[in-house]
Parts: sequence; structure tokens; C-alpha cells
Amino acid sequence: MTRYKVIVNPTSGRGRGEENFPLIENELGKLNLDFGMCCTKAPGHAIELAEEASTQGFDVVVAAGGDGTSNEVLNGLMRANLGERGTAALGLISVGRGNDFAYGVGTPPELGNACRALAEDNRKTIDVGLSKGGDYPQGRYFGNGVGIGFDAVVGFEALKMKRLHGFPSYIAAALKTIFLYFQAPTVRIEYEGETLTQPALMVSVMNGRRLGGGFLMAPEGEMDDGSFDLTIADQVGRAMIFALILRFMQGSQVGHPAIKMAQTAKVTVTADQGALPAHADGETLCEAGQRLELEILPQALEVIVPGEQEIGATSP
Repeated sequence: MTRYKVIVNPTSGRGRGEENFPLIENELGKLNLDFGMCCTKAPGHAIELAEEASTQGFDVVVAAGGDGTSNEVLNGLMRANLGERGTAALGLISVGRGNDFAYGVGTPPELGNACRALAEDNRKTIDVGLSKGGDYPQGRYFGNGVGIGFDAVVGFEALKMKRLHGFPSYIAAALKTIFLYFQAPTVRIEYEGETLTQPALMVSVMNGRRLGGGFLMAPEGEMDDGSFDLTIADQVGRAMIFALILRFMQGSQVGHPAIKMAQTAKVTVTADQGALPAHADGETLCEAGQRLELEILPQALEVIVPGEQEIGATSP
């Protein structure tokens, strides 16, 4: 019988994790699953709990939270799996703000449906990204994507929002960033034998499709194709930033003259002038880094998906 370990972040979604703890327990109990539950107590705790659960022989370790919780659980599983101390798959229950990784995997957003998907235990194997540099010179894994520049600053500002939640908090943070904060660094971007040196508003390195709860950075992205979807946005004026935000909300940025897109398995971004604010799956990689090296690890982790869902398909 499949054994599940559910790691709940009680602070996810401004407290939704804690509120949903008994609901998750009840749903999984009704499905007659063999499961245990625990709560995180501090940032980074889910990494330890996930690594421990995989090492202890749990078959599926479930991240019940948002993108940050999913990222920590993924990092714990990768540590155990690559160290040949466990082979647990990753499950997801979305109770966070953006839930972009879960969106890319295809996890149902409704709690009951997500629990039923866990019970079905249908698995797909996805690629995992690895970023080295900034605050993590030894590396940090990510499942959904890395944002460098404007969208990283937006994410940092969204975390400060007290009254707004979810996608509206990212919109408000984007407007604040446009008017008060951001000056693009000059970056050197190296990939596939090509080197670009330019002021860049944003460099997005996606394994999934969406960031910020509603920005389709890689509308055609697939999590199992062995490549990142790379998006580079030129430095543009404020009016053009507004226009680009609308395009990213619609996923219609392809072909825009200020946007360059490519696929690559490795990319290095270096700040020639200025510094690199960056996040991975919403978790801070650095606020003022100088160099990031990113590579894809093909077919690195099993995840639970509903039915015969293709990786990268959107959730309802």
C-alpha cells in the first residue's frame, strides 16, 4: 500500500495552510490512504522533513502549501533521491498564494480533487532545474522557474503586501516596482554557444509555464522536454512595461520586438553592471547577486498528476 507523508506549511496563503490542515486530514481519511501529517515550523524546515520522509521509505511526500513549500519539499526529495537514500514521488495540495508549480504540473486547485489525485497515484516524471550562485553557491533545485530582474523584485514586493493576496498582490507589486524601484542591470547571458550583453528588464528561465499566479512566462512550456524556456525582456520605458505585463498575462509576448525567446538546457547570467535580484519558485536566490548558472536535470523526479494528464497542461 502506498504510504504518504503530508507536509503542511501553516503560514501558506496567509494562514490557509493551518486552516486546511483538518480538511486535508479528513479528505485523505475518507479515501482510506495510509498517511501521516506534520507541519513546518520555520523556513527551510520542509526540506529537512521531505528528505527524512523519503529516507524513511514513504512512497509519496506531499507539499501542502504554495510554491515556496513545494520548492522546499522538492529540494528535500532531490537530496534524498540523488543520494540514493530514497525514491519518493512528489505530491501537491495547493493552499498557497500563486501555486504556479502546481498549475504547471496540472494539480487540481480544489482541495478535494487534489486529494483524489493523490489516491489515484498516477505518476509522471519531470525535469528539475538546478541554480548555482547568489545565496546558494552549492546549488538550489527548482521545479517551476527562475526569475531574474523585474519579476524577482515584483515577487519580493508582493511578499510585503498585507491586505492583498494571490494574483492581485503581484499586480499591485508590479505597479509599485515600475514607479519606485527598478533599474535594469546590464547582463551577459550565455547559452547554446551564444552570448548576449544588454540591459535586461527581466530574464525568465522556465521549466513550467506560469509565475506570479497569472503571468504566462512560457505559455507552451513542458516540464518533461529536457529544456528550459528562456525569455529575455529588453530594457524598455514604463509605458512599454505596462504593455508587456498585459502580454504576459495573456501569454501573447511571443514575437514582440522587446522579447527574445529560446530553449536551452543550460544558461549563465552575469551582471556586468548592477546586480541580479533573483528567485527560484518564488524563493529568494539573491537580492544582489552577480552570477547565476542554471541547468536542467532531465527526468529527475516523479510527481503525482491526475488521470493521464500531460505535463504542462493547464489546470481548470
